Amino acid sequence: MSAVQRDTGQGRSIGWSSVSHAHAIGSVSPVSATIHTPPAANDARAVLTGWRSPATSQESLRQAYLAFLDARPDATLRTCAPGHLTASAVVFSHDLSQVALVLHGIVGAWIQPGGHIEPDDATLADAARREVREELGLDVEPVGPVMLDVHPITCRGYTAQTRHLDVRFAARARPGAALVCSSESNDVAWWPVDALPEGTFDEVRELIALGHARLRG
Repeated sequence: MSAVQRDTGQGRSIGWSSVSHAHAIGSVSPVSATIHTPPAANDARAVLTGWRSPATSQESLRQAYLAFLDARPDATLRTCAPGHLTASAVVFSHDLSQVALVLHGIVGAWIQPGGHIEPDDATLADAARREVREELGLDVEPVGPVMLDVHPITCRGYTAQTRHLDVRFAARARPGAALVCSSESNDVAWWPVDALPEGTFDEVRELIALGHARLRG
């Protein structure tokens, strides 16, 4: 693992526990059509409509995400109580031999950077790019999606559990890129793709494998 710098910033709360999408999205009630649809929601609908899912389970999630977007114009906003789309990206070294992971202060595990979609994020890729910049200090160009994942979470400001409908991208860092650790993380580090830290979640391992294959071509 490489040494990293540290900076300070506004922390965000995320959770991590994969669940079946059939139960994770929960009951969804349509809302008034007068609610403004954020640009990221329109992008999410277009991106997921055109996405070729890598497995049957991922295709089921794709359809569920699209149904949720149709039912909830606010599906990309953190204030959408039944659940909301989020964006993340797994970042590899330029030679694809290492992956940058975040030891998250709340989750207590090594995961990829990601989080809520902000109102100023025009696209899902913009949100993933911003999260990587905030959590790793890197400027990257996300490609994908490569994977979808739903997990329950009690977001900051919530008193009950909601769900993150995460859209996951992959990205390649510039040669020699140095990581910067944000205040919400305990550590950030480059890990060999074939020697991930003990206890890495299965869904993170799957994301790394899919992202690596996508970037390798």
